Amino acid sequence: MTGTDRAGAGGAPGPLLLGVRHHGPGSARAVRAALEAARPGVVLIEGPPEADVLIPLAADEDMRPPVALLAHAVDEPGRSAFWPLAAFSPEWVALRWALEHGVPARFIDLPAAHSLAWRSEEDTQEEDTEGEGAERTGEEPEAGTGDPADASGPEVRVDPLAALAGAAGHDDPERWWEDVVEHQGHGGGDGDALAPFTALEEAMSALRETEEDGGGDERDLVREAYMRLQVRAAQREFSGGVAVVCGAWHVPALRRKVTATADRALLKGLPRTKVDLTWVPWTYRRLSRSGGYGAGIESPGWYAHLFGAADRPVERWLTKVAGLLRDEGRTVSSAHVIEAVRLAGTLAALRGRPLAGLGETTDAVRAVMCDGSDVPLALVRDRLVVGDVLGEVPAGAPAVPLQRDLARVQRRLRLKPEARRRELELDLRKDTDASRSRLLHRLRLLGVGWGEPAASRGSTGTFRETWRLRWEPELSVRVAEAGVWGTTVLAAATAKAEADAVGARDLAEVTALAERCLLAGLPDALTPVMRILADRAALDTDVGHLARALPALVRSLRYGDVRGTDTGALAEVAAGLAERVFVGLPAACAALDTDAADEMRGHVDAVHGAVGLLGDTSAPGHGGLRSRWQEVLRTLSARDIVPGVVRGRAVRLLLDDGVLAADEAARFMGLALSRGTPPADAAAWIEGFVGGGSGGGLLLLHDERLLALVDAWLTGVAAEAFTDVLPLLRRTFAAYEPGVRRSLGELVRRGPEARGRVTTAGPGAPGFAAELDTGRADAVLPVVRLLLGLEGTAPARSGPDGNDLVGVDA
Repeated sequence: MTGTDRAGAGGAPGPLLLGVRHHGPGSARAVRAALEAARPGVVLIEGPPEADVLIPLAADEDMRPPVALLAHAVDEPGRSAFWPLAAFSPEWVALRWALEHGVPARFIDLPAAHSLAWRSEEDTQEEDTEGEGAERTGEEPEAGTGDPADASGPEVRVDPLAALAGAAGHDDPERWWEDVVEHQGHGGGDGDALAPFTALEEAMSALRETEEDGGGDERDLVREAYMRLQVRAAQREFSGGVAVVCGAWHVPALRRKVTATADRALLKGLPRTKVDLTWVPWTYRRLSRSGGYGAGIESPGWYAHLFGAADRPVERWLTKVAGLLRDEGRTVSSAHVIEAVRLAGTLAALRGRPLAGLGETTDAVRAVMCDGSDVPLALVRDRLVVGDVLGEVPAGAPAVPLQRDLARVQRRLRLKPEARRRELELDLRKDTDASRSRLLHRLRLLGVGWGEPAASRGSTGTFRETWRLRWEPELSVRVAEAGVWGTTVLAAATAKAEADAVGARDLAEVTALAERCLLAGLPDALTPVMRILADRAALDTDVGHLARALPALVRSLRYGDVRGTDTGALAEVAAGLAERVFVGLPAACAALDTDAADEMRGHVDAVHGAVGLLGDTSAPGHGGLRSRWQEVLRTLSARDIVPGVVRGRAVRLLLDDGVLAADEAARFMGLALSRGTPPADAAAWIEGFVGGGSGGGLLLLHDERLLALVDAWLTGVAAEAFTDVLPLLRRTFAAYEPGVRRSLGELVRRGPEARGRVTTAGPGAPGFAAELDTGRADAVLPVVRLLLGLEGTAPARSGPDGNDLVGVDA
């Protein structure tokens, strides 16, 4: 860009237009060099002008990019837009240069008040025409070098980068850009700080001339009109020269001679809404295109390295890769790094590139450090090429009260948000861990999915929880949305739970909400939720609804116990719910089709587990629940109108509880598998008895009589009926562990006589006897003492029954 280019009409100095690629480290270095050379009196940056008051925070020592400007509508926080900035973003570099040199800086793009309102109108039109109404929450501005995309929801019509790369004969836009821009900062230059911007402006001007309607869509024309007005105003206000940092796509439009009257006419009548803006942390993962960011880059971690490396970027990068692979247990030496550097340089020379780029270094890492495998290479891409960096914003940044309270609680609980996914193990017997659990459950209730519950490793007790945590930038929007419920996390979660209880569609939703209230520690919400729950339970006559609701209530009682919550009212409702299930279940199980029978079997299992946890004395006036439930199971097992899968399950549950003797269970099976029973019903009974992942395979493996009954029935099924029952039987036995299936097959192969010798007690069956072998049992006592740390204690002594006891107090 020559001095003539920068001269306006009448010799007045024109604006210094620095067209950039968003998040391009080469552009960022060039912007810094151009500003140092030109020393303008004001720096204008593409971005929402409402954020001008937030610019001083960029100089705060606690501000660490990547960060983003977040704008959201006050009356609808979910309608929002982000303007992300990394340390290698040209806009951030311009902002920091202005602050460091005491030069005013301003944002000059179309105000967020207009762009968000504009999007609202378009969404309404989409709902009317398409019936979809998909809200584009949290979408980002701009793409690439300033592609025609609106700041509130990008819809790129052309990719300037791809167009320029294609014109230069390259099919890979990213590689072309690296060669012509990003690598130039490490390979020297001709000393003209403005030369890159001159070349890029000429290329964009030619590209826009080929576009229909003058090279821009309606949104771009409006945005560029607003930017031109802001540039004119700055030229009148400041005498030291005006520098403009914007997407390169917009530079030709800002250079174009257009009257102020024409620009104001384009802006007339734009919709408007009230907005709030603040700084929020951002992540490299969300900065990448793989994170869904329209203006993203393929490799933010690599670009950050290029921007920060003072020299020898390839050598420094491969050293980082080697360190990561060593941390993951791979053997990578200095010799590997040296050889990888040589290979990357050789590949760059063969491919005609000025410097080894990401493609060459990746190929070198695969060949030298990963032995040709893409598995460790995926780790390199995830951790280094993209990266898990999460920015930070100062505490003084504007925020809704709920966000401030959340930050305060996070600091108190030492629970720092991180971009990388990690697991958090909590012991609810510890006060800090219990508080962390309540916070995460409250945020989930508010729709802020910072953490997701996961299966605990090594323990299934209710005192332990495992969470998978990852903080995503969009969660800042969710927090802003949840701010309508209250100013603190506790108050907001309480109000949200009460509102959800009122709007719940069925009983199961209310019971699940009661469970969540206990998990989140919301006693003030639990009272109205329980009142609604009792009312809904009293009016609901559907046994299926009641059966689905009971397990959640019983789980809530257990959680209440470990958290020290008073659950007396909850126990009363749960016991009453169980009584109603007992009364209605037998009638509800009659005359069901196959799908309904399978669903009812699930209800029976759920109620059985719930009654086992509820106990006999869970609530006043509701003693003996377990015995009454067992009578219900006996009724189900003996009624022919109950589907076979439910009858079989009832018999199995009674057998497991020790209420039904093995002989009686065998009698039930014999009746169910008799010749008078239709094969399909008999197969369903077998599925209910030994299927569904309930350990039925082991039962057959260790009970010869039951296995013999199944074997005899199966071999007696008529050929025409066997095809009908085969899918059901296959589903039943496919659920068994491979070892169990193999052992059952071996027993069946041996035949009834061989099975009898193996599975029944007798002189010729070693390992099986009618009585306990005390001699063999005594042999393990020294090992038990050693494991319990009881060596040297009193020796074993005999108990009243003559068996030895370990020498410790009971």
